[in-house]
Amino acid sequence: MFRLILRLIGLWLVAVALVALVIDGTSSIAASAWSTTPLGKYWFDFAPESLGLAQAAIQRHVNPVLWDPVIQTLLAQPAWVVIGPLGFLFLWLGELGRRRRRSASL
Repeated sequence: MFRLILRLIGLWLVAVALVALVIDGTSSIAASAWSTTPLGKYWFDFAPESLGLAQAAIQRHVNPVLWDPVIQTLLAQPAWVVIGPLGFLFLWLGELGRRRRRSASL
């Protein structure tokens, strides 16, 4: 059941990354120049309160150094660059148990 959830989350993230890539591609074609939308802009557009809350929570409860160089760097990257590999990671983790079972039964 856990592997199914991991695979569903992975597929959903890969689909979101593909949509973001298509949006960036069409805006690049329309502008006749390379243009991407950062992940932070999508997050701010959809839920600005949660972005501020996440920043405050991480800086206050985890470590202030984690927000500034690490998370801000990720939020400045194009959405598909961050979300795509994360989706493939979830898909890979969902497949690990299946591979172990197959090799054990052979």
